[in-house]
Amino acid sequence: MALPEDDLSSSQALVIDCNPTSRSILVSQLRDFGMGKVVQCARLVDARRQLEYRKFDVVLCEHHFATESMSGQDLLDDLRRNQLLPFSTVFIMVTGEATYAKVAEAAESALDGYLLKPHKATHLGERLRQARIRKISLQEIFLAIEAEDFETAASLCLNRFETRGLFWLYAARVGAELLLRTGKYDQAQKLYQAVVNAKTLPWAKLGVARSLLDEGQTAKAVSTLENMISEDPNYADAYDVMGRAQFEQGKFEAALVTYKMASALTPASITRLQNLGLMCYYSGDHKEAEKVLDRTTRLGLESKMFDCQTLVLLAFVRLESVDRKGLQRCRDDFARLIERQPDNVRYQRLSGVVDALQLIEQRQYAQVIETVRGMCRKVKEPELDFESASNLIALLAQLADKAIQLEEVESIVDTLGLRFAGTRALCELLAGSASVHPPYAERIRAAHGQILKLAENAISLSMAGDPGAAVKELIFHGNSTLSGKLIETAYLVLHRYSDKIANAHELTDLVHELRTRYSTHISRAALGEQKRQAGGLTLRAGSASAKPVNTSKNP
Repeated sequence: MALPEDDLSSSQALVIDCNPTSRSILVSQLRDFGMGKVVQCARLVDARRQLEYRKFDVVLCEHHFATESMSGQDLLDDLRRNQLLPFSTVFIMVTGEATYAKVAEAAESALDGYLLKPHKATHLGERLRQARIRKISLQEIFLAIEAEDFETAASLCLNRFETRGLFWLYAARVGAELLLRTGKYDQAQKLYQAVVNAKTLPWAKLGVARSLLDEGQTAKAVSTLENMISEDPNYADAYDVMGRAQFEQGKFEAALVTYKMASALTPASITRLQNLGLMCYYSGDHKEAEKVLDRTTRLGLESKMFDCQTLVLLAFVRLESVDRKGLQRCRDDFARLIERQPDNVRYQRLSGVVDALQLIEQRQYAQVIETVRGMCRKVKEPELDFESASNLIALLAQLADKAIQLEEVESIVDTLGLRFAGTRALCELLAGSASVHPPYAERIRAAHGQILKLAENAISLSMAGDPGAAVKELIFHGNSTLSGKLIETAYLVLHRYSDKIANAHELTDLVHELRTRYSTHISRAALGEQKRQAGGLTLRAGSASAKPVNTSKNP
């Protein structure tokens, strides 16, 4: 492919290498190519900060860092997992003979290239040229993605794959991600499987597992993941997806072990540390949770990968351990986050929870009760999400543990349980939030049982030949409890038996209105603010990172 002469005078490059000699050689070669600006980093933590807040046209990164717990590949994976590396950035890994095989395998799927040491300037020039060819070859696809025309982008990817056009393997990966994003799990699974059949690659096998999981076929997904992990025990992304599957099944102890494995493989990964810390907390091991959440905060507070729910849970365990100074640090850390993003509504909301915890620690109970009552008044508002519900229940449990109980508190716990504890995983998360006051945890489990019974009764009507009555009953109870489980079950029954229901159109409108108002279609249990799914490829749309669209109907 012919390329126009490069004019790199307006381009920026980042060189990441702990060896000053190697680093200076790369910098000099880039400047000889006419690169406008070259930034250097000797440490991965500094490089991560640069890449989170600045855009580079070219990144050259050493794979091995002898004095650090993470590698260049770990940095790349973290950036892509959190949607912080745009497609326009050319990322080339620099490697020695010892790590060549691993880097070369990565280059087949998500890297722009690799550079084997020792190298000549011509070698670097050729790698940059090859990367530019791929960018230009796939430009039509990524222009469609940036315009958020995902249907066209997926179609172009599928055509590239089927015709085995230039970079068909990379196009297949992008296309499968687009199909997952738009809820076409079956098509994504077939595409991933086609890649496995054509050329066995770990990311394609993992894609099959992710597709099965998103489609609700959890047992098959787990089986696929178990085989992957037995074949490659060091594939961290497989542990991420396995942990997610176990978590959604409500197998918290198993998920905890899996997340520990993922974190052990990549000890400097902020997102994996967060998952491990949150998993420890909800599993009831608050002592270990405090250690992991504290490490996550110290490592990642300045990073865009950091999720502020980490600080909230850290504040809860510090209140329990009577750590006044630690609790104050949580409040100070939130102040720093808000200073950087003063209009962030989520930061403000979660900071309010930490403020309430500090009031409890200071025994300012009158102010706490006033604050919590304000939160309780919002339990039926459409905007209330699962995160807010779990934090409110945890606050109520803390008050009860201090023998301070609001008159209306049990009805509030029941309301939140009925609304959000529709699946076993969600139920146990809420119950885990109330662990310091077991009676609230039992009320949440009772609410879960009540929702399951209502759903079973409605399904019995449907199986008996009256799906219309089943939908009406589900709508009635869904409207009164705001239960995502009941509303989504009504949607599924309507979808399956619409031709047997006389007033299906009218009922569909009612269900659609409930689903939209209360976002019940997003019913999967999640830890923190989710970004990219493990094992997936980052796809950006427009000027901002595009977040995955969760259209799952199978919690």
